[in-house]
Amino acid sequence: MDFIWVLFAFLCGLSLKVIGMPPLIGFLLAGFLLHFLGIEPTESLDTLADLGITLMLFTIGLKLHIGDLLRREVWASTLSHMALWILVFGSFVLLMAVVAVPYYSGLDLTTAALLGFALSFSSTVCIVKLLEENGEMKTRHGQLAIGVLVMQDIVAVLFLVVATGKLPSIWAPLLFALIFARPILYKLLDKAGHGELLPLTGFFFALGGYELFQLVGVKGDLGALVFGILLAQHTKASELTKSLLSFKDLFLIGFFLSIGFTALPTWSMLGTAALIALLIGIKFVLFFAIFTRLRLRSRTAYLASLALSNFSEFGLIVAALSVDSGWLSREWLVILALAVSLSFVLTSVLYPRAHRFYMQHKDYLKRYENSHRLKADIIEQFPHAEVLVIGMGRVGKGAYKALQNIIDHRVAGLDSDRFRAAELQQKGLNVCFGDGEDADFWESFNTSDIKLILLALPSIEDSRNITIQLANCGYQGQIAAIARYEDDRQKLLDAGIDKVFNFYREAGSGFAEDSLRLISSDYKPQSQG
Repeated sequence: MDFIWVLFAFLCGLSLKVIGMPPLIGFLLAGFLLHFLGIEPTESLDTLADLGITLMLFTIGLKLHIGDLLRREVWASTLSHMALWILVFGSFVLLMAVVAVPYYSGLDLTTAALLGFALSFSSTVCIVKLLEENGEMKTRHGQLAIGVLVMQDIVAVLFLVVATGKLPSIWAPLLFALIFARPILYKLLDKAGHGELLPLTGFFFALGGYELFQLVGVKGDLGALVFGILLAQHTKASELTKSLLSFKDLFLIGFFLSIGFTALPTWSMLGTAALIALLIGIKFVLFFAIFTRLRLRSRTAYLASLALSNFSEFGLIVAALSVDSGWLSREWLVILALAVSLSFVLTSVLYPRAHRFYMQHKDYLKRYENSHRLKADIIEQFPHAEVLVIGMGRVGKGAYKALQNIIDHRVAGLDSDRFRAAELQQKGLNVCFGDGEDADFWESFNTSDIKLILLALPSIEDSRNITIQLANCGYQGQIAAIARYEDDRQKLLDAGIDKVFNFYREAGSGFAEDSLRLISSDYKPQSQG
């Protein structure tokens, strides 16, 4: 990547972060600024963007459970939402054409439906980045949103086959044999170890899956996703994901920059795109209505709908194919690029505030809940406990076991990943599935016996939101949390948390203290003089 890309991405990303906005918006702005200044994109930028998307889909696969795609709330909501959105947006386009609004004149029923189809997809890149930043990839609403995105990708593959007329190779069915190759993939991942070879192994699997699927005429991105799914059950899947995180985030900057090079807009194009972006509200309402009718809880439906309420970069692919086929004018490619960018901005601004908005309006939103809940949405209760550990990852599980050795059954765990919670339950741990940021969870949970809550979470925003929820439900005990950095530690203390442990510093001191016990007879504490 040329230094000019790095310079603009850094300055715009930093500027937006300083004023409390997501850096993602700055990266989009940097792309448009570079284009406005007449700087031409290079092949390296496109290569970085493609690498970022491929790695992102591979890491999605590493966190995806194939059974989630077969749930009715995933496939039924995806297909019904696409149909309803095409109907609504197509009607809007035809109405604009009838009243002779610029750019809409001359559009017929077919092109109106095509535009609706292009904008029916949600952005995988934008949504995954937001879910990861908020630590919500494995939550109920996070997994629901990811499931819908994967189903949309499958629809996209079918569309590209029909639109381009390029059928997969006769060898494509052999891809199903990859299921039997899983032991070999596992063995390769085991042999990779934990050093610099591990991320290289991730690149090998992601790019290898991409090239293999491309070779037989299937969308390469789907190959990266499939290889991730094949490795999802491996014990090192989480470690592999973390080793690729920085690479993926860096390469995805290239994707956001590349959007700005679609074309330079005029004010009329910007106005048209802004009007289309406002229709995202309808997209949200449709998702929310469908999810609640499918018996999802209002909170899950609300958060998943908000995450999915944007337009996808795939819409630009559909628009480009339509322009090449003579179905749309070239101006529509610019308009859709602007609409996609504006939708990213709206999602990036609104989603981080979603939990607090739900707390304030949950009584209204719960009116739309179905009285019969899905089994996965029934809130569990665990036996009597005096100490509760929220977040049963490596740190949380370690804290749980240490406490168990001291207070035995009086400690309990809570995790928003239902698969992890089920696995720990099978091992005999007193753990239940639940989202600590869920206002409904704490409303139905009695905290009067709990004296201490440990927040073993990677996101400080999650810890702050849970602290607010605990205060709202009248919790009177103590709260402790972890932080990786000193400035984050202070933010958590300011949020009302009683004790915050620096993840790295406390680990070092704890390691030293425990190690000294091995030779404690030779090292007595110094007397205070």
